[in-house]
Amino acid sequence: MIITVRPEQQGDIDEIYALNKLAFGQDNEARLVDLLRTGPGYVPGLSLIATAENAVVGHILFSKIFVVSGDARHETLALAPMSVHPNYQKQGVGARLITAGLETARDMGFGSVVVLGHEHYYPKFGFVPASRWGIRAPIDVPDNVFMAIELMPGSLKNVSGIVEYPVEFSAI
Repeated sequence: MIITVRPEQQGDIDEIYALNKLAFGQDNEARLVDLLRTGPGYVPGLSLIATAENAVVGHILFSKIFVVSGDARHETLALAPMSVHPNYQKQGVGARLITAGLETARDMGFGSVVVLGHEHYYPKFGFVPASRWGIRAPIDVPDNVFMAIELMPGSLKNVSGIVEYPVEFSAI
């Protein structure tokens, strides 16, 4: 099976919606992706899909967010959501999406990414608890599931505060 990862195109949007709905068992994440595409945090080129046999089998989205402390606002990215078709899970599709997304984000000049996710999965890609830098989620979550990664060494040095997600995240 050949998996190809590429940026989403206009013609992929319906398949991405259907994939997110199937992967999550409801449409909240699918609607979130649609809302994020229209918001100020959307970065063309950081909504990636994985295809196999001419079908969308995976999707990942990175959006601009801020770490806020007083008047200081540090731009970073959020990885959310990521979905893989149930028939393609545990076959490396998610890993390919994450790796390609992190490389693309670095190439675009972004220094870091945060994720709220599985404590045993994301560390495989270099994510560590965001608390290492004094970065906190805007909601109460266990320390080991709210993580960050520096795409450029030192990009989170002297950064601390609470993550501010785009309003689209709270609209669902």
